[in-house]
Amino acid sequence: MSAAAIRALPSAAASSATVNPWLIAVLVAFASFMETLDTTIANVALPYIAGGLGVSEDEASWVITTYLVANAVSLTASSYLAQRLGRKSFFLTCLALFTASSVLCGFAPNLQALLLFRVLQGLAGGGMVPASQSILADSFPPEKRGQAFALFGIAVVVAPVVGPTLGGWLSDNWSWQWCFEINGPIGLLALALLAVTLRDSQAAAAERKRLARQGSAFDLIGFALVATFLGALEIALDRGLEDDWFGSNFIVGVVSVCVLAFVLMIPWELSRRNPAIDVRIVATRQFGICFLVMLATGAILLSTTQYLPQLVQAEYGYTATWAGLVLSPGGVVTAIMMPVAGRLSGKVQPRILIAIGATMCALAMFDMTRITGEVDFWFFVSSRMLLSVGLPFVFIPILTASFDGIPHDKTDMASALINMARNTGGSIGISLANNVLAHREQFHQSRLVELVNPSTPQYQDALKHVTDYFAALGGSLAHAQQQAFTWIGQQVQTQAALLAYIDVFWALMLISAAAVPLALTLRKVKLGGPAPVTH
Repeated sequence: MSAAAIRALPSAAASSATVNPWLIAVLVAFASFMETLDTTIANVALPYIAGGLGVSEDEASWVITTYLVANAVSLTASSYLAQRLGRKSFFLTCLALFTASSVLCGFAPNLQALLLFRVLQGLAGGGMVPASQSILADSFPPEKRGQAFALFGIAVVVAPVVGPTLGGWLSDNWSWQWCFEINGPIGLLALALLAVTLRDSQAAAAERKRLARQGSAFDLIGFALVATFLGALEIALDRGLEDDWFGSNFIVGVVSVCVLAFVLMIPWELSRRNPAIDVRIVATRQFGICFLVMLATGAILLSTTQYLPQLVQAEYGYTATWAGLVLSPGGVVTAIMMPVAGRLSGKVQPRILIAIGATMCALAMFDMTRITGEVDFWFFVSSRMLLSVGLPFVFIPILTASFDGIPHDKTDMASALINMARNTGGSIGISLANNVLAHREQFHQSRLVELVNPSTPQYQDALKHVTDYFAALGGSLAHAQQQAFTWIGQQVQTQAALLAYIDVFWALMLISAAAVPLALTLRKVKLGGPAPVTH
């Protein structure tokens, strides 16, 4: 489509004059909230799922993996399907399938059935978020998009934070099945309201007719290559540590498939007229930087959302509910700051806002390196709140900057790629944290054991005091001494674990800090007014 033709198309807001675009934004953001919530709601419920289905926690963790893999795979086809079916039809179909599969997850009789329904849920959910962003981009003029993306940002940034809290409370007080069944009534309500209010923009309708006239076929081979690459990458990242990475033939095979698919994907997609994934978009300076920053953002958001509850449960004895509550105040802060970031994005250059937000995220991660065995609930809450102040100043400007210069017929593709970056970044962040935690805990434990020398006066003094403590509780001196040995060993393990978590937060701090110079290399964008048109 020519630049003149694009300029001649009426704005989406004008084509939907009978419907308030903010109503559409609220409903679309709410549906996206449901989908993003399911990336983390089962995290703290895995022990309950394992116990309820009679499987190990390692097997139960595939409940998370299958959803992420299916989600990543469906993103690659979402752009084509949204353009050919129409964004309204595509979005409502995804929402209906997501709602139905969520209910089926709650009624799954065994792990195999649950994994099948999670795959369906992930396939449906993968198309909802990029379609939501495209609908918002079409429903608002450029000068209002920052505020609309802020509302959407509340959904996709707060939802992963609310997920562990809600999942922990439902699992502790009801059952793990409600982590999925809760989507049923909410999804039906959102489906009914969106069916009445949502309209395709005239620009999207014109593009759909153009594609139909051209008879452009779906890039099935490209889709298969991209899906294979992303699926294999997700599996390798998620299962690598448990399967001993390249010591496992399974991981070697998966990584080989991943590399082969990637090597074949690039030339194939570059040679297609209508590729499944337009890699040329990622190769541009503006979008490519936004893609990298979103990778880092996903890594920080999802890894901290998973490992902070794990830290307080494993090392501080928190219940699943209280572990989730550690994150909740941060979710409130994010919800408050999103509209602020949305308004500022229309007045301040995205590169400045992203640099400020990434700096605050780095400071929050640095604050978490100060954990000790004596820190309380409010220490974790305050650190999370600082992170939650910074995230909106990264997330909203990325969305605004990434759509700058993107023509109307590429907005679905841009949305899919940005969300692919968030999901893939999250998987990379979780895998990185997993490996740092495992290897550094072994390192710190070996170093601490070297210091626990029975011949030193410090060790003998500590052993005497602990033995006297247990002896005062009753029992023989020999039993009290055995309890003292056990207690000292537990302290070594606890200290090694805390030091390893500190190393995890150092690594995440470096990732946050790396986003600052990246952000500053973004070009200036025109704030407000018509968006630039590219050919």
